[in-house]
Amino acid sequence: MIRRIFFALLGLVAILAAVVAYFGPGYVERKLNPVTGPAEGWPVSPQAQALHDSLVIGDWHADTLLWDRNILRRADRGHTDIPRLAEGNVAVQVYTTVTKSPRGQNYSHNSAEAPDNITPLFIGQLRPVPSWFSLKERALTQAAALSRAVEEDPQAVTMIRSAQDLQDLLEARRNGAHTVGILLGTEGAHPLEGNLDNLRVLYGAGFRLIGLTHFFDNELGGSLHGEGGEGSGLNEFGEQVVREMLDRRMIIDLAHASPQMVQDVLDMPGTRPILSHTGIHSQCPSPRNLPDDLVKAIAAKGGVIGIGYWADVVCGDKPADIAQAIRAAIALVGEDHVSLGSDYDGSVDAPFDVSNLAVLTQALMDAGLSDDQIAKVMGGNMMRYLAETL
Repeated sequence: MIRRIFFALLGLVAILAAVVAYFGPGYVERKLNPVTGPAEGWPVSPQAQALHDSLVIGDWHADTLLWDRNILRRADRGHTDIPRLAEGNVAVQVYTTVTKSPRGQNYSHNSAEAPDNITPLFIGQLRPVPSWFSLKERALTQAAALSRAVEEDPQAVTMIRSAQDLQDLLEARRNGAHTVGILLGTEGAHPLEGNLDNLRVLYGAGFRLIGLTHFFDNELGGSLHGEGGEGSGLNEFGEQVVREMLDRRMIIDLAHASPQMVQDVLDMPGTRPILSHTGIHSQCPSPRNLPDDLVKAIAAKGGVIGIGYWADVVCGDKPADIAQAIRAAIALVGEDHVSLGSDYDGSVDAPFDVSNLAVLTQALMDAGLSDDQIAKVMGGNMMRYLAETL
């Protein structure tokens, strides 16, 4: 009798685990990545749609690979997948891997020792067991999912590893292809696990962009949201990583770096970092947005600034609010240094998903930007930077 009860309970636990694995991640994603715009959508004029369809569009930041769904299939949740990117006329999308996020995450103060949100998500998604215990393996697991998609349908999606790959993609699109190019990055350099050899491993897996920190201080130095405060900068290991990235022509992203780390990176010879997803502090005084002088310094060194779509960084939940943040960025750093950095699928709200990206073109037209300015912001500046940097 006891034996039968034990196996019955074991079977019940297995069934409950299967139910959680099947339904749980989707529920979490729907809750964390809402589309807040009207159900009927935002209006787009024929003129705006025609301009949008003519653009070469790129976006510096989306965390879609965190969510264990087939990116080749159109999803009923979240903000992006390959079909919706193609529908939105996106040529190049940066997909970043997320590997650690502290419980109680906030913009001001997080401990690296706090319980981690990503571990239970990976277990609940039944990702490979090594990724339950290693941040490097989590990054590689997400990269492998992208590689499988490319192998399954290379006409729909390709990886951008070099300037030549970018040139080939854009030429194919000029000739009528609808292929979406994905540039692979990581949200924070903690998947290196303090070992420079792991940078070479990630590079071999296709990573070409690394955000140095995320929501907590790591082995490279201080986060904008960590415990070290504004004075916690780039340490010796961080300098080694940056030098190796320069040697490999990888892209340095300072989106979550502390002010001192930003300055330390800018002071290193040869650096040309980006700020992948942000707002402009003078337009939206959020603690998530770096001080304006540092944003200007990044642009002055040849970098570009990706403007996000979520309310915390643009102080509003409408396409017009994103357009106003873009106008503020142009006023601050000039039209040649502003681009898109949605933070799609990054546990943030957005007023539209990527299939409806033409509404942003409409908002930029309504905000008074010229067609040339819109072309630069929507992708021209990003393509130029990638061609010169990769």
